[in-house]
Amino acid sequence: MKRILLEVAYDGTNYHGWQIQPNANTIESELNKALCHLTGEEIHVIGASRTDSGVHALCNLAVFNTTSRIPAEKFSYALNQGLPEDIRIRNAREVEANFHPRKCHSIKTYRYSILNTAFAIPTQRHYSYFYHYPLNVELMVQGASYLEGEHDFIAFSNQRTQAESTIRTIYSIQIEKKQDTIELVVKGSGFLYNMVRLIAGTLIQVGRGYYLPEYVKEILEGCERGKAGPVAPAKGLTLVSYEFV
Repeated sequence: MKRILLEVAYDGTNYHGWQIQPNANTIESELNKALCHLTGEEIHVIGASRTDSGVHALCNLAVFNTTSRIPAEKFSYALNQGLPEDIRIRNAREVEANFHPRKCHSIKTYRYSILNTAFAIPTQRHYSYFYHYPLNVELMVQGASYLEGEHDFIAFSNQRTQAESTIRTIYSIQIEKKQDTIELVVKGSGFLYNMVRLIAGTLIQVGRGYYLPEYVKEILEGCERGKAGPVAPAKGLTLVSYEFV
């Protein structure tokens, strides 16, 4: 028996998120199906980040156990032959038998993209949130600065969270406008359910002028979900990288 780690990239547009759901197509179910077909074994992957419906990933991680004689590094090539075009294995390698991607110290990086222009661009409709009102990036940067460091992020989490603790560390939030797209790049030790999308939704309100930048600090200290802004749409969110430290 060996344990294999996969680096998985996917376009989440046509999937109901990562995690298996009854009567719904998910990334996890497609991986399980491809692995069962390839190895002839009943395999269930364990994912590092259970992304929501419509969220994309450049580098999510998954592990599985197998008795297959296929060399670990060959699983990426073999699986890509049977997976849909919107899911690809970027790398595969063997790890220790007790390795669990959600129980390791890591840095996750998410990117949230906002198309901030007068008219939508059809080719970006699945990968960015179209917001036509002008946004002040400088104000968004000021608001984001209050989120860096270790805080209780319960105000930036959906009530569905089952986390034992709502304390998280954000190492950095970078906000930059590139032509008509504003990108929020958030690096952290981990994220609560809907946390990045709530941060994005709140900073959009700051950029629009509805909230003062200092109000972000108030939201954190108030520890009430109702104080934060709306949940930004899933399609603007991409899991960019997952680094073990």
